[in-house]
Amino acid sequence: MNKTISQGLSPYLIGEKLRTLRLRKSMGLEQLAEHTGLSPAMLSKLERGKLFPTLPTLLRISMVFSVGLDHFFTDERKRHVVAISRKKERLRFPDRPGASPVAYFFESLDFPATERKLSAFYAEFQEIDPAKAKTHSHPGVEFIYLMTGKLRIKIGSEEHILNKEDSIYFDSAVQHSYSNALRSSCTGIVVTIP
Repeated sequence: MNKTISQGLSPYLIGEKLRTLRLRKSMGLEQLAEHTGLSPAMLSKLERGKLFPTLPTLLRISMVFSVGLDHFFTDERKRHVVAISRKKERLRFPDRPGASPVAYFFESLDFPATERKLSAFYAEFQEIDPAKAKTHSHPGVEFIYLMTGKLRIKIGSEEHILNKEDSIYFDSAVQHSYSNALRSSCTGIVVTIP
């Protein structure tokens, strides 16, 4: 095989991805050969990177594992499977732009990550009259870990008080609001999952 083509394809780790898919299904080379019509020897060479598959060959294999061809052409070096959020890079936002009073300020803790399965925030809850705290809701669930202070959180018609190092998990589709219950710093980590 042409060295340029080989070097161009090697970052995609096609062979390793094939092997991982096969092992996840606890399938031997012979079994995969039966499903694809390809020889076990050829499949072994593909997995070891000794041979690169043609698109029709790769399509036959991908259909066995119910993945698209794009699964094999994602350059792992460009995926953000590890994303670090530096304090100096984070931006601070109010709960609602231009709103008064502000119930909390937040910073996204996972903004550099792609393909996020959750959203994590650092929140600074403000002292606010609980009667003026605007309720909101969003699909999914929410988890709050209170780092400092005392937080009043209203979920539906129920009110809860969190103290330092308490946590709460709830259905965020229910209307809810937050307010700092003390005249001191009130901070926490908020995680939402759609």
